[in-house]
Parts: sequence; structure tokens; C-alpha cells
Amino acid sequence: MKDNKKVVYWLFTGCFLIFIMVIVGGITRLTHSGLSISDYKLISGTIPPMNEQEWIAEFEHYKQFPEYQKLHYHFTLEDFKDIYFWEWIHRVIGRFIGIVFIVPFVYFLFTRQLSRSTIKKSLVLLFLGGFQGFLGWYMVKSGLVDIPAVSHYRLAMHLTTAFLTFAYTLWVALDLIYPKRKEINKKFRNIVRAGLLILIVQIIWGAFVAGLDAGWIHNTWPTMNEGKWIHETVFIEQNPMWKNFVEGKSGVQFVHRYLAYIVVGFIFYIWYRARKMDLSVLQKRGINSLLILVFIQFLLGVFTLILAVPVWLGVAHQVGAFFLLTAMTYTLHRFSR
Repeated sequence: MKDNKKVVYWLFTGCFLIFIMVIVGGITRLTHSGLSISDYKLISGTIPPMNEQEWIAEFEHYKQFPEYQKLHYHFTLEDFKDIYFWEWIHRVIGRFIGIVFIVPFVYFLFTRQLSRSTIKKSLVLLFLGGFQGFLGWYMVKSGLVDIPAVSHYRLAMHLTTAFLTFAYTLWVALDLIYPKRKEINKKFRNIVRAGLLILIVQIIWGAFVAGLDAGWIHNTWPTMNEGKWIHETVFIEQNPMWKNFVEGKSGVQFVHRYLAYIVVGFIFYIWYRARKMDLSVLQKRGINSLLILVFIQFLLGVFTLILAVPVWLGVAHQVGAFFLLTAMTYTLHRFSR
């Protein structure tokens, strides 16, 4: 029989590793470690410096780039080792994910344990994984030229692709676990789809906030600053005005704040609409998990902001987004054919 339990375990292993990757990526970002390794060596880069001479050589190489010259010129070798670790482990996990996806896929393919449909979906997964790796280096490259900071657009692409790769991997696994599904209300399914789209947009603006370090300003809630709901700088940082909402720190935080209210409201609407429907147990669990997780995520966002983004809380907020996307993907799958 094709598409057996081994295939499902393989896909869930990939989901778990992407989850770990996102956590480590969040720590890497919040500790400003992402530019510590300034070149990309697919094979040899897996092994870190092994002795003092190699560490000194790596540190000297790091000194040639803007981050050291403009921000970390006071760093000692020990300081460099701290930030090097997080970027190195982030890249190693990325390579390991590639092996976990490719090797079992080839094995399942040659042993004919995959249906034609799953083969097609697996090829999409392999493309997404390779594209994610490319985006990682493309992002790092943006911070090695003049400005010692990665492009927040490239960061958003990198993070969002990781989330989407996870969601699609989970979807493929769910297809195998639940080949038959209950007949559903198409209008309600489209509402859940809209909720997923809004959540993805919110994740993108969350990446903008992270990329611009916009969480370190306006650290009050519910108002943005000094009792004002919309601080004046939201509209004067960039010209033309629309750039404030994609490139200005205040404007990006403003969008992320108010999108959070929309996400909460929309998920509450999904839950409210579902109350009067004849749902299966699994569908009810999906809806209820959405409601619980969105409120937890909202609280995490508020505390992350007012406490000025401590690393542990920033990572928790990112993990919350991950779980919320998981619940939304699962719920949509329960209401899809």
C-alpha cells in the first residue's frame, strides 16, 4: 500500500524540524547574530572553527564587513563566538532539514511507497525547501555591503516561506491521515480561507517589525505613545506616505498592532459562525484551538511590546504565531475536500 505510516512520520519529522528552525531563527534575529558568518560554504561550512587559530581567522574575516566596523568594533573574540554559535546552528539545522526531506523522498520513490499525488506534492516541498535556503543567503547578503542590517523585505520573505513550507508539509501529511472528509459548507470554508490569508499578512508584517527593530519603540499599550492612539511619526517618517507602512518603524508597528485586532476579531467570527453548524469532533477541536491560541498570541504580543522585546518573549511570540498557523491550517483542512 502506498503512502503508509512511514511517509506520514517523515512529513511530521519535517514539520518538527521546521518548527525548531523557526525558533533558532528567532533567537538568531533577536540576538543580532545573523551576520556573524559572512560566507556560505555548503559542505565545509558545516564544521565550525575547531581551534584558536581557526577562530582568530574567522574573526578577522568578520572584521572586514560593516557589522563589525560600524556596530561591533568593540567585540572581543569571545563576543564573536557567542553570535557565531546561533547563526552556525541555524545553518546546520537548515542543512539537516534538506537531508531529512531529500534522502527519505528518494528512498520512498524508489521503493514505490508514494502515490502519484504525493510525489507531486513532495516535489513542491523540495522546491520550497531549496528556495528557503536560497532566501536565507539572499537575506544575509543584504547586510554585508554598506548597512550592517539585513533587508526587512528579504527577512519577511525568508520567514514567511518557512511558515508556508511548514503549513504545506502539514497539509500533505493531513491529506494522508484523512483521505476522506465530511461534506462541508463552501461559504464557511471560504471564511476560514480568508482567515488564513489575513493571518499570513499579519505574519509578514511581524517580520517587518523584526527586520526594522520596530518593537523597541512605542512600548506602550493600547496607545502607541503618550496616550495617543496614532503617534504623529507614523505619517512623517517616509515620503510618500504609503512607505511609512512598509518601511517606517512606527508605521510598520502600527499596521502590526491593528492587524492583530483584525485577526482576533476574524477568528472570533469564525468561532461564532461555527457554533450553529453541525460539526465533527475534529472540526470543533480545530475551531476551539483557534480561539484559544489567538488570545494567547495576542497577550504574548502585548507583553512582548510593553517589555521591549526580551529575547525569550520575542521567541515565544514567534512560536505563538507558528502554533496559530498550525491550528488555522488544520482547521481549513477539516473544512476542505
